[in-house]
Amino acid sequence: MRLSDAERQDALDVLSEHVRTGRLDVDEYGTRSAKVTAATRVSELLPLFEDLPSPRPSALLAAPRSADPEPRGSALSRYAMQYAVPLSIAVSIVVLVLSRGRLYLIFALPVAVLLLTGWRRR
Repeated sequence: MRLSDAERQDALDVLSEHVRTGRLDVDEYGTRSAKVTAATRVSELLPLFEDLPSPRPSALLAAPRSADPEPRGSALSRYAMQYAVPLSIAVSIVVLVLSRGRLYLIFALPVAVLLLTGWRRR
């Protein structure tokens, strides 16, 4: 989202407050205030205020924060990764029945799937 002049001024006022409270020195204030003045988007303000406590500029308070990035891949691949281990166990049971009790085949498939997918418990 693009910044307005009022939001930039608010960010400069907040930086001034941090200088008054001793959280920023004058040199760092100069560097950050130049970046605030040049900023055109809210996302450009985020790194300037990450290491500072409240107060925050109003533009950052109103900005929605994304929780987690969307997982990559198609819906089918996410489904397959989520259910790979339970499905491999079910397939192993079928293999057990069809192989007439050869136990090494039961454990081979789930272990192979665990190793290949890096599946972890949530």
